Amino acid sequence: MSGLRPLLRSAVLLIAVLGITLGAWPGGAAAGPVNWQEVPESSAGRQWWDTGSLRLSRDGELSVLTRFQPASEDRGQLYVMELDCDLQLYRDTSVNGLPRFGAAWQPTGEDDLIRAVLDQACTAGSELLASR
Repeated sequence: MSGLRPLLRSAVLLIAVLGITLGAWPGGAAAGPVNWQEVPESSAGRQWWDTGSLRLSRDGELSVLTRFQPASEDRGQLYVMELDCDLQLYRDTSVNGLPRFGAAWQPTGEDDLIRAVLDQACTAGSELLASR
């Protein structure tokens, strides 16, 4: 059974990436090629965000695909994050392709990685936000 767990995890990640690439992203538009932007590494690990995934969510907030790799692990996780750029808040609406319904808004606090993702993605998505 333990041999199936890595295979299942890989399948979930593949489905998440394919779903985003093929247009299953909220808002209906197909995403372009993945274009990872790494934020400065921290003691917690490494994090990237995808410029091609920036969209407005159904609630009018900025949504972005991110990848986080803890410092102590070789594997990372994929997150779909919604960002409230005005209030500097975020929430993870999907983790490794699994939805997190009712995810609560959180401040970035002392998390340098999430703060950097929020800052960079909000800057890159400023035109989208201006059009809402």
